[in-house]
Amino acid sequence: MIITKTHLPRRTFLRGVGATLALPLLDGMVPAFTPLRLSAAAPVKRLGVVYVPNGIVMEQWTPDATGTKFDIKPVMQSLSPYRERLTVLSGLANKHGDALPGEGAGDHARAAGAFLTGVHPKKTAGADIRAGISMDQIAARVLEKETQLASLELSLDSKEPLGACDPGYSCVYANTLNWLGDTTPLPMENNPRVVFERLFGGSGTTDAAARLARMEEDGTILDAVADKLARLRSSLGARDRGKLDEYTEAIRDVERRIRMAEQQGLTDLSVAMEQPAGIPGTFGEHAKLMYDLQVLAYQADLTRIITFMVAHETSNRAYPEIDVSDAHHPLSHHGGDQEKVQKLIRVNTYHAELFSYYLGRLDATEDGDGSLLDHAMLMYGAGMSNGNTHNHHKLPMVLAGGGSGTLKGGRHFSYDDDPPVTNLFMSVLGKLGVHPESIGDSTGELKELSGV
Repeated sequence: MIITKTHLPRRTFLRGVGATLALPLLDGMVPAFTPLRLSAAAPVKRLGVVYVPNGIVMEQWTPDATGTKFDIKPVMQSLSPYRERLTVLSGLANKHGDALPGEGAGDHARAAGAFLTGVHPKKTAGADIRAGISMDQIAARVLEKETQLASLELSLDSKEPLGACDPGYSCVYANTLNWLGDTTPLPMENNPRVVFERLFGGSGTTDAAARLARMEEDGTILDAVADKLARLRSSLGARDRGKLDEYTEAIRDVERRIRMAEQQGLTDLSVAMEQPAGIPGTFGEHAKLMYDLQVLAYQADLTRIITFMVAHETSNRAYPEIDVSDAHHPLSHHGGDQEKVQKLIRVNTYHAELFSYYLGRLDATEDGDGSLLDHAMLMYGAGMSNGNTHNHHKLPMVLAGGGSGTLKGGRHFSYDDDPPVTNLFMSVLGKLGVHPESIGDSTGELKELSGV
């Protein structure tokens, strides 16, 4: 039995001028005379959604075998180190992504708009948009009292309606997954500086001039609470000091990378800036920075629900860092051209590799009696399978993490009866302790995920 000498409140914050530093779970937050291993028996559970657009080359994703002996195809190969914490689910459907009679085009808008809601988005290019509450917000309504932020909605694309949108549909459908209610979509933030300051404070505003003034002061979030941090550290045991040092170093690293991106944005005036300051120059750097911010948000228990859209539907992003200069959306309409198919596979694989980076960061971050990955449930997938045909059935879906002991990985389930993907969401929310009567078109939970 390990006995702590002091007891810190679980929701401990260090406050400085313009900054608030939440702390990770420390041994000192366990009441005195409580065995630490028993105190971790009911750890915090966390939910994450990572969405990729334009479908996936399914024959390079879907395992041939089911059960525990499933094979890992090339697109998913980077996830192999976490095989025993992966549950692959094949055959689920985003049924409300399908067109109603007379609706015609609009599959990308419907793919994203229906994905987390299970509701058919209203076809309109005006202000009278309508879908339904998304599963993450159903969870947020129950869990919001536990954390500083009810949820985080993040993306790697601008929340502005840039680029092409499906004819007859508001761009908002393709640009967000999250709906607070039938008519209230939630914007997804792509600027790491804005996310960082939302988590930890800072200039007190998202105004660009205020952020620039803060940069010129050359101060950091940790500088603002340095004295209090030093006093706290001196009162902790060796194990907690190690945890605290690791956490603060991660914060310092993230802020350093944000500041480098901002400085590059200020000094590189030779090219037109299409991204706001604070966004790294490459997709991979941007993705890793946003994933690291999510790790910090979970580690400090600032929120338990995060949705991350890797790119908007109809994304025309190119990926020169992996030698793909073609735009993503046109590649997904390859028409069987094998050169285009191979490029699309590289894009799909790259997205999965970045998700693997995220799993690695979560797995390496201690949390109670395990890691953040042990205590999270992360859904990775898309609102359509074959982007070439706009197929909203047989979706690519994988569930990663341990769900604090409620989720057994290392399995592949394949469904032949076309169940709605919202049944998966019902199962996941149930493991979070959230039990809605239904989510959109759900018909119940997936019995294979019941229990552990």
